[in-house]
Amino acid sequence: MLSSPHAERHLTTSVLVIGTGGAGLRASIELAERGIQVLAVGKRRKHDAHTTLAAGGINAALGTMDPEDSWQQHAADTLRESYFLADPEIVEVVARNAARGVEDLERWGMPFAREADGRISQRFFGAHTYRRTAYAGDYTGLEIQRTLVRRAAELAVPIIDTVYITRILTADGTVFGAYGFDIVDGTPIVIHADAVILAAGGHTRIWRYTSSRRDENTGDSFRLAALAGARIRDAELVQFHPSGLLEPDDAAGTLVSEAARGEGGILTNAQGERFMERYDPERMELSTRDRVALANYTEIAEGRGTEKGGVWLDVSHLPREQVLEKLPRLYRAMIDLQMLDITEQPMEVAPTAHYSMGGVWVRPEDHGTGVEGLYAIGEASSGLHGANRLGGNSLIELMVYGRITGETAAEYVRGRTEVRRDPEAVAEARAELEGFLRSTGTETPRRLQRAVRDLMTEHAGVIRTEESLREGLAELAVLEERAKNVTAHPDIAGFDDLAHAFDLLGSLLAARATLESAIERRETRGCHNRADFPETDPALRGNMIWTPGGGVEFEPLPDAPESFRALAEASASDAVEGKLVE
Repeated sequence: MLSSPHAERHLTTSVLVIGTGGAGLRASIELAERGIQVLAVGKRRKHDAHTTLAAGGINAALGTMDPEDSWQQHAADTLRESYFLADPEIVEVVARNAARGVEDLERWGMPFAREADGRISQRFFGAHTYRRTAYAGDYTGLEIQRTLVRRAAELAVPIIDTVYITRILTADGTVFGAYGFDIVDGTPIVIHADAVILAAGGHTRIWRYTSSRRDENTGDSFRLAALAGARIRDAELVQFHPSGLLEPDDAAGTLVSEAARGEGGILTNAQGERFMERYDPERMELSTRDRVALANYTEIAEGRGTEKGGVWLDVSHLPREQVLEKLPRLYRAMIDLQMLDITEQPMEVAPTAHYSMGGVWVRPEDHGTGVEGLYAIGEASSGLHGANRLGGNSLIELMVYGRITGETAAEYVRGRTEVRRDPEAVAEARAELEGFLRSTGTETPRRLQRAVRDLMTEHAGVIRTEESLREGLAELAVLEERAKNVTAHPDIAGFDDLAHAFDLLGSLLAARATLESAIERRETRGCHNRADFPETDPALRGNMIWTPGGGVEFEPLPDAPESFRALAEASASDAVEGKLVE
């Protein structure tokens, strides 16, 4: 067995950014523009970050198509569709600053779709009152990532995208850096930093079917933050996308864009019934994401699904030219993955874990975590989406809070007069890493990761009950014991196995946070469906806050400010004409 061949490498920076997707890059850019030394690290190549998978668009009340739109209406739509579990202050910050986020991208060369007169095009997404989603075909996230990578390069931001961070280092409740290793050669790395910005994604990979790829969104952010003393909010609120692929195995859960339904795709069960008539006869396939996911799940659970456990999504009745023009990425993906021509055959899909609406608890004004010097942004954070995320809001969130947190961290490090480093914190992180390499245990990380995904799919999927959630906790306790015997076997190809071991630790912690929080939310609201509590409980309009040692506490939410409260409480139109789904 190989062990790490190199002595520890020591790096120093003013601000460390963990994660090289859109959120991490936007924060890094802000810091560099302000003259602050920054280092961005990630475990996935920056050109292949999770941000690149976002297809639909980015929201801002620009008014280029509908001049009557406003930030207040954007905020109201966001709060209402969160089932009033979003933090109103965070909602206001994002909606107020959204236009500036789009302007930043435009200034840096983002190739937005435009009208003939040069205006940025905007289109409807489900549950938006006006057309406010700017886009670049069905490659919006990819183009945003390219734009941010290019801008970071112009500013000479140092990016190391082969570093796995295993611990955030703290002394007396204050951050002083992080510990990790190089995935390629295993070199342990100590990074001293005056502030840390956590942008390492969510926890959707802990379900069997997920739109996240292997080795991303495994709960890293949950674990890093929780062990540093931060709290986790709304772990139980996970958005299940209605349509993920079932095959091939290594791509199970891969998203079939909702644009397929937006363009006129229809859903049928194994009996050929267009079943959305039973669930939302007015909007049919253009219903909201949580309702379509529930419909698909119910059809499968009640025995009307396909032999492989899915339903059919069909666009083959549409003109071939329309499919090739409006769904080019999906068309090519299905050819590549299944050799299936969607202009001729239907796609077999099932609900897939898509987005972590919960995450690290953060302050509305600057996304500080309550641990001095530690911030969290993007899908790693929480507070904007509540129990249902509006399509297009995740991309604008990273632009808004990436900038604000970069600005705040810059002011923070300029004001630090002394930094205390704790050798014991470093020694603990070092011992944890070396423990995997020296272990004589017989458990392998990959097998236990699969067991976690199976457990969460069975006990904490689209529909939940207290009995099943508690069964899941019992099974999780067994896996946590087995994980104590995990060993890592690096080989000549690199130290991926060691990364898998830490992925497993993140997944175990995220699974426990999710199960325990889901038990306490004894109601049905948005993405959280409790068969044993089918009604929404007004007393539970608030957040479940979880810590490893303290379990779950309930935190009530304040009312929305007068600036958009009435708009949020007004009944929204369910009309679907001209609208894409979420």
